Amino acid sequence: MTRLPFDYAVRNLGRSPLRLALAVGSCALATLLVVAGVGFVRGLERSLGATGLAQNVILLGAGSEESIERSEISPQVATLAAGSIDGVRSLPPGDDGVAFVSPEVHAALPVNGPDAATAGDGPILILRGVTPAAHLVHPQVRIVEGRAPEPGADETILGAHARTTLQAAGIDASVGSSIALGRSTLQVVGHFAAPGTAFDGEAWVPLAALKTITQRTTDSCVVLSLGPDADPSDVDAFAATRIDLELVAMPETDYYAALGRFLAPIRALVLATSLIVAFGAFLGALGTLDVAFASRIREIGTLRSIGYGRMSIVLSFLQESLLFAATGALVGSLAALAVVDGFAVRSSMGTFAVTVDAVALLVGFGVAFALGVAGALIPASRCLRRGIPESLRAAT
Repeated sequence: MTRLPFDYAVRNLGRSPLRLALAVGSCALATLLVVAGVGFVRGLERSLGATGLAQNVILLGAGSEESIERSEISPQVATLAAGSIDGVRSLPPGDDGVAFVSPEVHAALPVNGPDAATAGDGPILILRGVTPAAHLVHPQVRIVEGRAPEPGADETILGAHARTTLQAAGIDASVGSSIALGRSTLQVVGHFAAPGTAFDGEAWVPLAALKTITQRTTDSCVVLSLGPDADPSDVDAFAATRIDLELVAMPETDYYAALGRFLAPIRALVLATSLIVAFGAFLGALGTLDVAFASRIREIGTLRSIGYGRMSIVLSFLQESLLFAATGALVGSLAALAVVDGFAVRSSMGTFAVTVDAVALLVGFGVAFALGVAGALIPASRCLRRGIPESLRAAT
């Protein structure tokens, strides 16, 4: 079989700059949309997986296993758990012997600048009321600027995504500035980073201060960290025997896995929507390629008349179409890395970043490859059904 040279397919790319731009643009759009949808799912899964730690157990109110924000437990639970459960980690006696037990309050509240005329119209942040022990049970959180808030003070530290959210709303989130929560004002005393976790979209506030702001006397949960020799069933036994406290114990990894299952319909909806819109772009690119190849019927007849077989022509069309698709996939992937990667998305678990990783890019290139193959085979099969005389008489 005599094959057409590869540079023949390359030269044909520039025959119509407009069609080249339309085909590459449609393919790039389809790739971008698919990569964004897959990146959304990957970012959410990665955030949920990185937030929970295997050694941590959450004590929360019975019936609130799917949302800590709805949970209410007695403020005595932290002290009782630290004294009743064997195997809870603690600092050495020389460091005051502080137990790795963190009582917390979780709330989603609108945040405004200190001079906002109307309260409640600012962006909503996840606020976590904490004590110093929170940094022991959540080691992913690292203060990168400023300091931790003083217990009981009207102060806060902001995660990287929380800071970005406030700045996008025109609210100063630098260290030393102030933010308003209703009638209360908190001074920003630090910034922290917890890349790849839900913590990155939170604002941490002293536990007592957040209780005052939200006018509540209960905690949302208690997070405790177990040592390597601890038996997790001891935590279950504590929750089961203290019926008066109405507690349920969940490994932190199980809680975030359950939250991931709860958010599964949202992941499916986002992915389906991106695929549907990408399919529209796919059809647009397919139509452009079909018109580009179908208008070359006389050229095909000429090639066949000088000895090139059907398979040689199909392979040449396939090379040309895959060059269109590869260029579009590269442009779409670069656009996804520049625009979509790291984009913060708020959900009921906090904030997570869209993650354009190797899997998302591979799926995007797979869609582009499918477009390239279909864009060559469909018009080629239609054009090659004509005989050589009919092809040569066809209008250009």
